[in-house]
This record gives sequence, C-alpha cells and structure tokens, in this order.
Amino acid sequence: MPDKTLIKISNLYVEYHTNKGILGGKSTIHAVNGVSLDIYKGEILAIAGESGCGKSTLAKALTQLEPVKSGEIFFNGQNILTLDKKKSKKFHQTVQMVFQNPYTSLNPKMKICDILKEPLEINTDYTPEKIYGIVKKKISLVGLDESCLELYPHEFSGGQRQRIAIARALMLEPDFIIADEPVSALDVSIQAQIINLIKELNEKYGITFLLITHDISVIKYLADRVAIMYLGEIAESGKTEDIFATPLHPYTKALLSSAPDINKTDKKVVLKGDLPSPADLPDGCKFHTRCPYVMEKCKTCIPHERGGSHKVRCFLYE
Repeated sequence: MPDKTLIKISNLYVEYHTNKGILGGKSTIHAVNGVSLDIYKGEILAIAGESGCGKSTLAKALTQLEPVKSGEIFFNGQNILTLDKKKSKKFHQTVQMVFQNPYTSLNPKMKICDILKEPLEINTDYTPEKIYGIVKKKISLVGLDESCLELYPHEFSGGQRQRIAIARALMLEPDFIIADEPVSALDVSIQAQIINLIKELNEKYGITFLLITHDISVIKYLADRVAIMYLGEIAESGKTEDIFATPLHPYTKALLSSAPDINKTDKKVVLKGDLPSPADLPDGCKFHTRCPYVMEKCKTCIPHERGGSHKVRCFLYE
C-alpha cells in the first residue's frame, strides 16, 4: 500500500434487509456492491451520483455507522473492520463526519460550548481549562466569535450551525473528515462560505476530506479527484480535471451535461427511465437499462474496471 494512501476500500458490500409490507416477506437492499477505492492523504475526494446510488451508505460504512456484509476497509494500513475495542476508539477519534442537515445534527438542549467540549471530555483527560482553550481555538478557526459559545443551536443560522458542526468534527484533530452533502440544506448565499472553509482546512491543515455531493459545481471547485457512483458501484473515477475534460462513462457524461455551464457545447446525454431499485438490481451492467449506447452483452455480462489513474467500468472501452 503506497505511503500516500490513507484509506483503501476493497470489494465492499453493504446490504439492508426490510419487510415488504402487508404482503409479508423480506427484501434485500443492495446499497454498496463491490466498491474498491483508494483515498489519498491530503486530498479532497468527491463521490457523486443520484440520490439512492449508495453515496451516504458508503460514507457511513467508513465510519462504522453501518455494518458491512463483506470486504475490507484499511485506514493507515489497519483493517478497521477487525479492530479491537481500544484501537476502534482511537480510529473514531481520527475520523469524523459532518452531516447534511445542520438543523438536526446539533443537540438543541445543549449550549454550543458544551457541544464542543463533549468529544474532549469523553476521549481525553485534559483539564477543564485546557478543554475550554481548545474550544475557543476551534470556534475561531471556523470563523465564529467566542461569544457564541454560551448560546443554543436555535439561535444560529444554518450556515453558522454548519460551522459549529465542522468545529465539533475538528475537536479531536482528525486526519479524515467525511462531509455528507454539507451545503445542500443551506441557502445559496452562504454555501460558498462553507465550501471555502472546507478548502481552507484542507490546504492549510492537510485534512483529508471525502465529499459526498450531487452538486457538480461544488465538485469542480473543491475536489482533487472524483468517483462517480451508480447503484452501489463506482462507474468512473479519476482526477477532477480529467473527468470534466474527457468523461468516459455514459452516466458521467449525462451527469455533467445536465449541469449548467458545463460542457455547454457538447450534445446532451439524455437518460431514459428512472434509477432502478437497489432491491431489484438489473443483470449485467447495472446501467444498461438507461444507457443510450447499450449493447446486447451489456444486458447479461458485467463490465470490469479498466484504466490507470482514470478508471471506467464500461464495455465501450474494452
């Protein structure tokens, strides 16, 4: 494993089992299907795709918030799925998550100071004075004044709450932060503030980010690399500039052509139908039911990932 690899995901599967309703029986939701992906130290890796493609499930599996059916997740060379209790606690200090909705991710009954102190009180033996000093430093780092520490979450705007959530994620000096749609619940006027804060934390402090988003413009501005996800699989991955300049997979082309001001001179790729249910995956290539370039073998055979730094899973590139 190269030194620059922080996280190595290998053949990961995550499934949910649900009731079918009044008819009885069970159904299996195939949320993540054989994902293999590397995340490098100090980069911002974006994962993009439609709602229901498995982006958030993959993120939660990386933080052990969702159980894994099979596969491996290595963090700094250690398989986090086999860690003992002590090592698992250390891992959770090193990896943090910023959730999508800043209105529900903060306890409304706690003051901001108490919300930020909590991770340090649980995970360290620091004195109250040292903890409060760290709290003041982190709240300042995300661009908020020390006076906000005695207020409650409901007294802040959405953008301010998201800054507080980021400050909480920073309390234990993490190496890796997962930002799950961090600006989608915010007004457009303040989205740029949070985006620039993430960029600053990455560039100035070397924090590695996994950015989960469906916003193509955010990806283009923030991400070093992109992985395009469809029905629990990585359809295409590579450097951001390569993905935007020469998208290979028909699904990637459709995503980019649907975004304003991107590839405006290119012919738009129009997808037919809706995203199939992850409880009833198509045979063969998962994308063949919507692909404008579908071939007969796409309906029965599964394409393998091909390429070097720019990878694609499609029969068009055999």
